[in-house]
Amino acid sequence: MRWGALLAAVLSLCACGLQPLYGGGSSGTVATTLRSVEVSPIPERTGWLVHNKLVDRLGASGSARPAYRLDVTLDDNITSFGIRTDQAATRERRTLRARYQLVDLASGTVVLDATAGSDAGIDIVSSEYATVAAEQTAADNLADVVADQIVARLGAFALHGPAHR
Repeated sequence: MRWGALLAAVLSLCACGLQPLYGGGSSGTVATTLRSVEVSPIPERTGWLVHNKLVDRLGASGSARPAYRLDVTLDDNITSFGIRTDQAATRERRTLRARYQLVDLASGTVVLDATAGSDAGIDIVSSEYATVAAEQTAADNLADVVADQIVARLGAFALHGPAHR
């Protein structure tokens, strides 16, 4: 009975049209498209983090002729809250939002315009050094999340094309 249920589940997945994003491995459509994306510089420390994480995830081969350019604009914001009676904040929320555009270099047109973002909570402690370190760790973690979201969306674009924005 179990094998029958398992077989039915596998067959239903095949019938639903799902396909692996990175089918074909490093020579597949998605992987080759992602390698053809050059990432524009992004200002500030958090921008540098996001830029490097994107370059790592895209696997840019350093080819002389990229097909696309990825332009990213970040909004990195820290908001204090949890105010004590002495007006000192006890928590912060770091929010990182990215608006990104994928530009087809052959035509100069924007083929994908989307956003990504995440946030993290930070405890404010008596040590200023510890609070700054927590803010920087949050920035690094948020850069990971935002880069993953961007690359996943670029992968879906590469798989389905501009018709499925």
